[in-house]
Amino acid sequence: MGMQTIELGTTGQQVSRLALGAMQMGNATNEQDSVHILDRYLEAGGSFIDTADCYEWWARRDSRGGESEELLGRWLSRGGRRDQVFLATKGSALPEYSPQLWAADGTADWDLARRTFAGAGGDTLRHALDGSLRRLGTDHVDLYYVHVDDRATPLEETLEALAGLVQAGKIRYLGWSNVRTWRLERIRQLCDRYGWPAPVALQQQHSYLRPRPGNDSVSIVGAEQLDYLDAHEDLTLVAYSPILKGIYDDPAKRAGHWAMEAYAGPDTDARLAVLAEVAAEAGVTPNQLVLAWLMQQPSPRTIPLVGPRTPEQFEAALPALDVKLGEDQLRRLNAAGV
Repeated sequence: MGMQTIELGTTGQQVSRLALGAMQMGNATNEQDSVHILDRYLEAGGSFIDTADCYEWWARRDSRGGESEELLGRWLSRGGRRDQVFLATKGSALPEYSPQLWAADGTADWDLARRTFAGAGGDTLRHALDGSLRRLGTDHVDLYYVHVDDRATPLEETLEALAGLVQAGKIRYLGWSNVRTWRLERIRQLCDRYGWPAPVALQQQHSYLRPRPGNDSVSIVGAEQLDYLDAHEDLTLVAYSPILKGIYDDPAKRAGHWAMEAYAGPDTDARLAVLAEVAAEAGVTPNQLVLAWLMQQPSPRTIPLVGPRTPEQFEAALPALDVKLGEDQLRRLNAAGV
């Protein structure tokens, strides 16, 4: 089967069925390994590469982010690669600089970061995008996300600024990330009213496990958001953390892992049991099965975004492209749970 493509929203633009996240490139993943992963992704037929201006400020004291974009810029500059790539980046989530952003041991203070995000003001986004384009070494990005929804800035200001950047040719398509469904609806209504370009991609955390009752994360797709996406084909779901840090393959890793906090419970136990059964039948790992299941959802259409830290993790994801689940297997996976 190999790397197939899927239409982004109803734009006519085809993108890879599996997107590659570059968040750790330039930090946890060194230059050599990053280049190896990027080259292999292109060889495998991939084209949809995702980064953000804030990646990865938290990895190093006094960093202002941009390491991932800079590394991608160096890689893209070699031999016409920019034309082979559907390039996505994001703005709004770089916190205001403060020495207090890092504790004495170098760990990031996320509470402070969330309170001081740059946000989605018009001037903020215009400057952020120019910085991203400079680091990426290109005159436009194919997809630009508002990375964190900013309720302190009027949506009209954000949307008008983004429309201007599309008109200027610096952005082809728009996306939003970490956002509630009611906000998405308001965004779409304003775009409709004023003739501004509406988002065609929604990037949220989404996986096979379902968030436990009471989970209130704005970043994780819930039942209502899936229903909304089901009804709006012009919006494609880009699923980040699709394999939840690889916890599906390793019960020991799952136990007490922070990635499980939003999911732990009887529904998850039931889904993991069926996942293990179907993975054994299909001769793949549970991680690979989750990626295949996401790619084979008829609605809402979903593009899993893998963010490998090592070349080995990237290679481990590729077999998911060749898994063809039968109707009965899909039905069992979909129906599993409490």
